[in-house]
Amino acid sequence: MSNLTANTRSNVFYKARCEAAKHNEQLSSREGAADIMSIDRGRLYRIESGIANPYPEEIHLMADLYNAPELRNYFCKTICPLGEDIPKAEIADLDRITVRTLSAIRKLGETRELLLDITEDGVIDESEKEDMEKVLRNLEELEQIAQNMKLWIKKNM
Repeated sequence: MSNLTANTRSNVFYKARCEAAKHNEQLSSREGAADIMSIDRGRLYRIESGIANPYPEEIHLMADLYNAPELRNYFCKTICPLGEDIPKAEIADLDRITVRTLSAIRKLGETRELLLDITEDGVIDESEKEDMEKVLRNLEELEQIAQNMKLWIKKNM
């Protein structure tokens, strides 16, 4: 693996395979990984070097084989044009996710009150738009935290 390009070394799919190789020696080579997934070795090379984008089926295979559920989120967020609005999920320690969750839950009371005030008359007027944007930011934060927790559970359970 000494002739790796910088693109390959920084490629998320290559790094996931290398991390998985610590637990499964067969994944230490592209040939071994390609054989297990029943895909062409050249195709895996093109994916790992950034020449080609993987197909969704390949993402599922790699995510399962490498125990890297974050690859699904990465694909949806960065490669698939339909997923550009989904929150980016990241692998984080459980304690960090828990602290972020509790902090976000604390903001729910304020979010609830803002929503009630805004929607009380059934109309969102100009003066309420800033509050509605705050509600949206709080909900997006909760969504991202939920994705991080889901990712942690899938990876560690």
